[in-house]
Amino acid sequence: MTRIIECVPNYSEGRDRSVIDAIVAAISSVKEVKVLNVDPGEATNRTVVTFVGPPEAVVEAAFRGSAKAKEKIDMRLHHGAHPRSGSTDVLPLIPISGITLEECAALARKLAERLYKELGIPCYCYEAAAFKPERKNLAVCRAGEYEALPEKMADPERKPDFGGNFDETAARTGASNVGARNFLIAVNFNLNTTSTRRAMAVAFDVREKGRKVGDEWIPGTLKGCKAIGWYIDEYGIAQVSMNITDIDATPLHVAFDEVSRAAAARGLRVTGAEIVGLVPKRVLVEAGRYYLEKQQRSLGISEEEIIKIAVKSMSLDDLKPFDPREKVIEYLMEDPAEMAVKERLVRMSIKGFVAETASESPAPGGGSVSAVMGALGAALATMVANLSSHKRGWDERWKEFSDVAEKGQALVKELTALVDEDTAAFNRIMDVFAMPKGTPEEKAARDKAMEEATFYAASVPLKTMEASLKALPLALEMAQKGNPASASDAGVAALAATAAVRGAAMNVRINAAGLKDGASAAPLLERASQIEAEALALQDKVLEAVGLSK
Repeated sequence: MTRIIECVPNYSEGRDRSVIDAIVAAISSVKEVKVLNVDPGEATNRTVVTFVGPPEAVVEAAFRGSAKAKEKIDMRLHHGAHPRSGSTDVLPLIPISGITLEECAALARKLAERLYKELGIPCYCYEAAAFKPERKNLAVCRAGEYEALPEKMADPERKPDFGGNFDETAARTGASNVGARNFLIAVNFNLNTTSTRRAMAVAFDVREKGRKVGDEWIPGTLKGCKAIGWYIDEYGIAQVSMNITDIDATPLHVAFDEVSRAAAARGLRVTGAEIVGLVPKRVLVEAGRYYLEKQQRSLGISEEEIIKIAVKSMSLDDLKPFDPREKVIEYLMEDPAEMAVKERLVRMSIKGFVAETASESPAPGGGSVSAVMGALGAALATMVANLSSHKRGWDERWKEFSDVAEKGQALVKELTALVDEDTAAFNRIMDVFAMPKGTPEEKAARDKAMEEATFYAASVPLKTMEASLKALPLALEMAQKGNPASASDAGVAALAATAAVRGAAMNVRINAAGLKDGASAAPLLERASQIEAEALALQDKVLEAVGLSK
């Protein structure tokens, strides 16, 4: 899984666009970071910037944004309606995918230390990054706001985690609050009523805080959730408006089902949900998988189809169209131009790919075609598993076939990516030929680059072989246990996967022959021969199982 984190810093400037633009430009100067939103507020005199990317890149961008805020914002002159203590007031790191909250907390502490050591900005660490239990609460760190800093910094118990005296730098920048927290989902649940009072009653039933009865608080049913009921003129309905602050404790689909239950208990119905802002992809994928499991349907379908199930199950398009490409963080991070280059072949139609292969261009060639065959073999095995999972009379076996289909989908994804990667490996060798080779240094650099490119060109088809080999046991299992009506499809899956293995093996051998270092070539050639032998043996078993053996 790609490692992605989000950062949502709040800067103490919401009126001077030139200052805001300078801060955003500093953030954007980090290549791998993508700014998703800039939200300035005039009354609060505060701007919220949302950006995402790989952890190291996001941390660097956060540092550069704080450096620019230090340069442009003087807290001695700042006034606004929102509580604040620094030019970069809050700086939270938020895990999106491939990274834990604890890892984000460690990054936040290092960032806070760097901000003080290199820029002189005092820093409190809050929420998951807090060094002291009471400082998990941002309000404790920011108590008294900017004006209280001289007194707090003189007090050993209240001074920042990183920072000494209230010097000239501290007077200008104030103190930043650097932390780590889980992703917050803002979601509104649509009710078939106009009653705010009834919507509020449902909110009290489910929110963690619950409701006050006499002198006692009765907690609600959902951990990490805050909620209220309100009426929306625009839609003419009441909603339960919720912030899910811990999506691990309460995933979106769990909240949807629980609000639906609580509403039904009061004679109401949830007609859909409205996600406010953005969500990590896993939120919708987990929801789609959850509803598929409830239906006892195979989970081995494409990611796009799983997300579609989530959208329909929670009626996320109840009030207006819901486009995952506009709401999912990972999708918004994709650069269309970059993806068009990276996935040039797989985005073609079958007719276009065949025409491109048949043209005078040397790429795509046998390596890319082998990856396509492998992907098709894995796809056919997956198809048989999916058909078997909902065969009449086999309902109790749905999970058995779903597990096979999930493995197949993973292989389809891997092999599809290898279609373009194989051509990229060929192009890398072509690029080396364009390198200068006049001086001894240039020749040495060119020779080194050629050896590396050639090794890569041999390694990519080996990956195609490895992945295609994994498709064969799936084909065998489906030939032996799957829907008998699809047995021939399992046989074709085996033939395609074996052809992929043998075709990719040719590319491994021809590229490994170009390596000057025999020690590098030997393991590649040995593994290729092993895979080819295993594939042929498995193919024979599949063909025997479907009655197509010699």
